[in-house]
Formats: sequence, C-alpha cells, structure tokens
Amino acid sequence: MDSMDWANLPFGYMKTDYNVRSYFKDGKWSTPEATDSEQITLHMAATCLHYGQEAFEGLKAFRGKDGKIRIFRMRENALRMISSCEGILMEKLPIEIFEESVIKAVKMNERFIPPYESGSSLYIRPLLIGTSAQVGVKPAQEYLFVVFVTPVGPYFKDGFKPTPIVILRSYDRAAPLGTGTIKVGGNYAASLVAGKKAQELGYSAVLYLDAKEKKYLDECGPANFFGIKDNTYITPKSSSILPSITNKSLMQLAEDMGMKVERRQIEEDELATFEEAGECGTAAVITPIERIDDIEENKSYVFTKNGEAGPVCTKLYNKLRAIQYGDEPDKYNWVTVLD
Repeated sequence: MDSMDWANLPFGYMKTDYNVRSYFKDGKWSTPEATDSEQITLHMAATCLHYGQEAFEGLKAFRGKDGKIRIFRMRENALRMISSCEGILMEKLPIEIFEESVIKAVKMNERFIPPYESGSSLYIRPLLIGTSAQVGVKPAQEYLFVVFVTPVGPYFKDGFKPTPIVILRSYDRAAPLGTGTIKVGGNYAASLVAGKKAQELGYSAVLYLDAKEKKYLDECGPANFFGIKDNTYITPKSSSILPSITNKSLMQLAEDMGMKVERRQIEEDELATFEEAGECGTAAVITPIERIDDIEENKSYVFTKNGEAGPVCTKLYNKLRAIQYGDEPDKYNWVTVLD
C-alpha cells in the first residue's frame, strides 16, 4: 500500500481484501463470515431484482493521529437499517450482526484505511437484499446481508468548497408518504435523471422541492439541506426526507456552539434570508452551497462571498471532523474505537 496516493483518492469502488456476509434462512441469521469474493450468486427471480427489496447504509472509519481506528455513529446506521427493513417488509437485521459485521470488515481490511490528515477515509457499505425466488409481489423469505469497504476521497472533487446547486421543479425524488424516509435504492434511482440534467447544466446536485405543493424545500438527492441565519441552524422537516446521521450530529454541534436549532418546513422564498447554506451527509460531511438557482422561476440565491465557505459551515465541518478523527473529545459516544 506504500504506493497508494491517499491524498488524491476518488470517491469510488476499489477492491479490498475481504467482505463480510450473513444469511437469513429458515427463520434465523447466520454468524457473519468473511470472504474474499466480490461476487454474489442470485436467483433470477430474487425479490431484490423484481420488487426492490433492498436497503443499504453508508458510514466511515477514520485513522486518528494516535493510529487508532474510529468508526463514526455505527449504532445509528444499524437503527436506520432496521427502519428501512420495516419500510419495505424485510426481515429486520439485528443490531449485533450489523455491528459485528462492520467491525470485522474494517479490521480485516485495516491496510486500506487511509492515513491521518490524508483527507481520505474508509467508506463502509452495509447492504441487505431479498434473495428468495418469487414471482408474486410479497416479501422474501430469505435475505443476504453483506458489508464491504473501500477507501475514498472527497465525494465532490473539490472537497470542502462551495458548489452551485439547482432546483428542478419538473422532478421529484420521493412521494410524501412513500419511501423517502428510508435508505433504499429506489430513491436514488428516482434521482438519476434529474441529477444528470443538473450536471449537464453545470451544477453539482439538485435541491428538490416537496412533491405535493412544490413550495417547501426537501433535500439534495444524496444529502440533507441546512441553512444558517440569525445564529440559527435550520433544516427542512418533511415526510419524504431521509434522516441524515450527519445532519443529526451537526444539529447537536450547532446547539453546543450556542446556536438555536430548528427543524421545520422551509418555503423556497426563505432562501433569500439565509446567510449560509450547505448539504450534509456521510459521503461529503458538509458541502457548502455557493448558490441555488431556480432556473424555471428565474431566481437565484447566493450564499458565499469570494467563493469561500462561510464561518458557521467551516466551524461545524472542522468540529465534526475533529471528533471523527479523535482530535477532540467525543462526549456523546458517537465513535467506536477499535482495539
């Protein structure tokens, strides 16, 4: 691994040594076991292929200055996967199997964890799929849970730099009473067309409006939205937003910094009053927003001066990263430190 250019890793898949798997069959989960195979054998009638019985998570492991490995908020990801299972009627994955599998996958691929201050981390992808062969629309009887890891750089190539995003009113990511609040692949499939159009127009992401009224802010496809004004951290409340673990963490840190925190409906016009804005999630942590263009309404909302991130976004970003890397105390027990 000495030849690895850790500081310039893309955000993408790289082969590592092992992944960890557990199977649900005959009413019980198997003990997680490691394999060096990257392949999965699936029946052509598996429910994950036909009826979308699939859920996944994303979390990260970091190497600290002290050389120790830290996994950020693993329990929250395990709980969110249970919520996804409930949302599309998959067999609920026990927290213990989730955590055992994640720790095993990280430890067995330790040589792929980027060094401290490289700006890179080890991305962890837990995946749960229905594997029963079925033609009728009903839940599977058998499931596969797999955890693989890959070293990654920043989600956006410029890292912690302000980026422009766009409102595309003719697209929806999720329906108000649909699957938007759970982490299933269908939500991301639904965002691909709008995301491609945004990139063709020169934007990094789409900021979706609520599907019902096209009046309130929803989320940025792969990330939650937040705005800053009057010493207040404001993030949308909606029945179709995935609850971001990063956003949850930032709300706590904002409170610790003496800020007021509000989770409520945000009308688009309120964007004009925000001093700063950002999108947040596991992959990017925080990506400051340079501006938001509503091209169909010919409106533009600008949040940065001289192309630099604002002071609150910067402070929150640095604080969260310091906890993830072990540079500051973890008073909320968010981090799992591996032996």
